[in-house]
Amino acid sequence: MRHLLRYLGHRLYTTWATFWFLVPFVLTYPVQWFFSRRPGGEGVVHALNRFWSKLSITMWGVPVEVVCESPVPYPQPCVYVANHGSYIDIMMLFKYIPGFLQMMGKASLARVPVWGPIFGRVYITVDRTSAVSRGRAMVEARRTLAEGKSIAIFAEGRISPKPGKELLPLLDGAFQMAIEAGVPLVPVGMPLNHMFMPDVEKGLRVRYHRLKIVFHPPIPTVGLTLADIPALKQQVAAQLAGDFLPEGAVKPGPSTWRAPSGSASSQQPQSAHS
Repeated sequence: MRHLLRYLGHRLYTTWATFWFLVPFVLTYPVQWFFSRRPGGEGVVHALNRFWSKLSITMWGVPVEVVCESPVPYPQPCVYVANHGSYIDIMMLFKYIPGFLQMMGKASLARVPVWGPIFGRVYITVDRTSAVSRGRAMVEARRTLAEGKSIAIFAEGRISPKPGKELLPLLDGAFQMAIEAGVPLVPVGMPLNHMFMPDVEKGLRVRYHRLKIVFHPPIPTVGLTLADIPALKQQVAAQLAGDFLPEGAVKPGPSTWRAPSGSASSQQPQSAHS
């Protein structure tokens, strides 16, 4: 009985979370569509995305711990380097990083139905298998930083297969653009997002779970060269992996209304009240 109630609770909460994910987007979609096609409209689109993220996360009802290790405001522009463990990572960055934030994401995001074309027009997309796409993305990133706007990038390149436990090797792009522009790097750890919404192959799975986001002190890059990238990557990787927590080391399994086979509860005879 306990497993059935837990299963029903998972399904109800998934429905609730999905509702509050979709409703803000549906309500703002016409305005996003309009301004995404207008020169200079990216600010309006990003403001709506921040509203969408704030409302959704608030209505999910999960506690969020925000840790800012820098005693002073983060310099603008800068390059935020975050780990990648869940599809809600972008929403967390949109909510907790103020002002316009240019996002660099994989090219497949632009192919997501309805929302994808808007993302592709407002933010930077990159196909890491294409040298042309990588070059174009770097040019756009340099222009963004020169305009005084910050960029966020998931340096792992994709969602880690073992989020909260193992960090994928960090790619060079974020570090290269920060050094060439002479702007600081800000490591951002999000160790529990996958516990709320893990990346799964079949179906949507949402679990009520606390979240945490850690903004580490900025790392200056003035005076550094591309030869310093390996050391920078090692430093940032250590900080991001250091944010991992024991409770996030095991990705949630699929919910089922049956007791796991071989468990003690499944081997015990059920009472007449079960």
